[in-house]
Amino acid sequence: MTVLQNFAHELTGTFLLSVGAFLLAMMLTPIYTFFAYRYKFWKQQRHTSTTGELLQIFTKLHAKKFTRHIPTMAGIITVVSIGFVTLGFNLDRAQTWLPLAALIGGGVVGLIDDIINIRGSGEGVAGMRSSVKFLLITLLGLGLGWFFFVKLGYNSVHLPYIGNWVIGAWIVPLFAFAVVATGNAVNISDGLDGLAGGLLAIAFGSFGVIALLQGHVMLSGFCFTVVGALLSYLWFNIYPARFFMGDVGSFALGTSLGVVAMLTNSLFLLPVIGVLFVVEAGSSLIQITSKRLFHRKVFISAPIHHHLEASGWPEVKVTMRFWVIACVAAFVGIMMALGGGNVS
Repeated sequence: MTVLQNFAHELTGTFLLSVGAFLLAMMLTPIYTFFAYRYKFWKQQRHTSTTGELLQIFTKLHAKKFTRHIPTMAGIITVVSIGFVTLGFNLDRAQTWLPLAALIGGGVVGLIDDIINIRGSGEGVAGMRSSVKFLLITLLGLGLGWFFFVKLGYNSVHLPYIGNWVIGAWIVPLFAFAVVATGNAVNISDGLDGLAGGLLAIAFGSFGVIALLQGHVMLSGFCFTVVGALLSYLWFNIYPARFFMGDVGSFALGTSLGVVAMLTNSLFLLPVIGVLFVVEAGSSLIQITSKRLFHRKVFISAPIHHHLEASGWPEVKVTMRFWVIACVAAFVGIMMALGGGNVS
């Protein structure tokens, strides 16, 4: 078999995993929908921000969504679909165990948060306390980071155009930081119909290409399995959304994306490929810091997608333009991987 034939064979297998995850998620959706509407998995609207004041602008922008009762926790479909396909057809200790463990671990944390939200009164910030979520995701990241260092033997991080930087055991807290930061950034970005799902599909697709070029075929297969499941989710989540992924989806996929970046030794490409996750999380951090230190807002509403909405941009316009930016950033990230030594 020639090199080209072998590559075509690997690519076909990767895409079959993606199609399988898409079809499975489509089949599971009616089951989820039945239970979601029967048992009223309604997402409770937040009324106060992290800093304590009333969310008047946010409430005005999204009042209609909460009056028509849109169920949350649809991320369960995505997690189950990816888990089934990976466990059944693409499980590998070195390549897919860690991102799958992050997916399930982050999903469990998010699921608990969603259940508290659904059962809450909607007063204040419904859901698990932020400090508790941060602690749980940090412990998950440290545990997976230990496996990454001790069991898989990783001890360096690649600096594009420079080379590998050996940091030894410091790879464990760096790994945990990647997991926590990405998980929270994706969670913050999940605020408009189709926004987080589209950004995640583009990011995982980009890392899937990088992994395939590195010869990590099963890791690439995992990434495209995620893409397939997300395309099914987006079918129902694009405006007007039929349901939301909830924290079970955003934390599961966010933490898993951080792990994929570490496994492809492309951590420093993550802020490029996932630039909008950085912008979304950064805008929230800037807003919170400014209000606490200077008692004034930088943005009309944070994160930045709400600021653009409040400035007069229709929700669909914000989402679609963010998708375009994400596609451009993905191409830049892949080019950097090719030219910066991540792919050899």
